[in-house]
Amino acid sequence: MAKEHMSRGSNAVVKSTANRIIDMIVVLVCLIAIAVCLLPMMNVLAVSLSSKAAITRNLVYFWPVDLDLEAYKSVFNDSGMRHTLWLSVVVTVTSTLFCMLMTTLCAYPLSQRRFPGRALFNTLIILTMYFNAGMIPDYLNIKRLGLLNNFWVMVLPAGISVFNMIILKSFFRNIPESLQESAEMEGASHWTILSRIYLPLSTPALATIALFYAVGRWNGFQDVRLYVTDPKLYTIQFRLYQIIMRQASTDANMEGVQLLVDSDSIRAASVMFATIPILAVYPWLQRYFVSGVTIGAVKG
Repeated sequence: MAKEHMSRGSNAVVKSTANRIIDMIVVLVCLIAIAVCLLPMMNVLAVSLSSKAAITRNLVYFWPVDLDLEAYKSVFNDSGMRHTLWLSVVVTVTSTLFCMLMTTLCAYPLSQRRFPGRALFNTLIILTMYFNAGMIPDYLNIKRLGLLNNFWVMVLPAGISVFNMIILKSFFRNIPESLQESAEMEGASHWTILSRIYLPLSTPALATIALFYAVGRWNGFQDVRLYVTDPKLYTIQFRLYQIIMRQASTDANMEGVQLLVDSDSIRAASVMFATIPILAVYPWLQRYFVSGVTIGAVKG
C-alpha cells in the first residue's frame, strides 16, 4: 500500500510538472502572438510622432524620437480627411444597424424547429458562403439597381453575413423552448417573443455580431473603390488607400525638395487617424465578445 501511495504521489508530481511546462509554453506563444500584433502598431504610432530627421536616419522603432506633432496637424487640418472620417462613422453606424436587423430577422425563423422548410432554407443560405456570381455580375447588378455613386451602395449589398447569422441562430436555439411556449400560451406573437424574450437574452451574441459588422464596414474600402467615383462619398479607409498608393509617386517627384513633414510620418498619422476610432469602440463590447462567440457556437 505504501509503495502504491508513493507511486501515485510521484505520478501526481510528474503531471503537475508537465502541466506547468505546458502552461509556460502556452503563455510564451500568447506573448509572441501579442508582440507580433502589437509591435507593428507601436512602430506606426512612433513614426507618426517622430521628427523628419529621426525618421530619415532610421532611428525610430517602437518609441517616438524628437516628438513632433506636425504630421497630425497636417492630417487634422485637411478638411477632406475630416469629411471622410465623419462619413465613415455615418456609414458604419447605418450599415451595422441595417445588418443587425437583417441578421436577426433571418436567424429567428431559422431557429424555430417548427418552421416549415427550415432545412432547405438553411442549405440554400449556406451555399452562398461558398459560391457567388463574381465581380462583373455584381457590378452589373449594382449598376442596374442605380446604386453607383450612391450612399446605399456601402450599406445594402453587405446587408447580411451568413457566418454571423449562423452564430445568432445557434444562440437563439440555446434559449429554452419553455420560455417561448409559455409566451405563446399567453397569446404573445412572434414579434413579441423576439423583442421581449430572444433579444434581451441574446445581448452577448448581438454585441459580438455588431462588433464584427462595425469593424468589417469600417475597414472595408473595396466596394468604394469599385462603385464610387464621387470624392464626397469616399470613406476614411479608401482615402487612406489613396494616400498610401500616391505617396510613392509623390516621393519620387519631390526628390531633393526639403519638406517640413516626412511622407512616412504623414502616412503613419493617417493610419492612426483611421484606426483609433474603431479601437475606441472595442473596450465597450469586449466583455460580451468571448461569451457571444463560444455560446453561439455550441450548436449548429
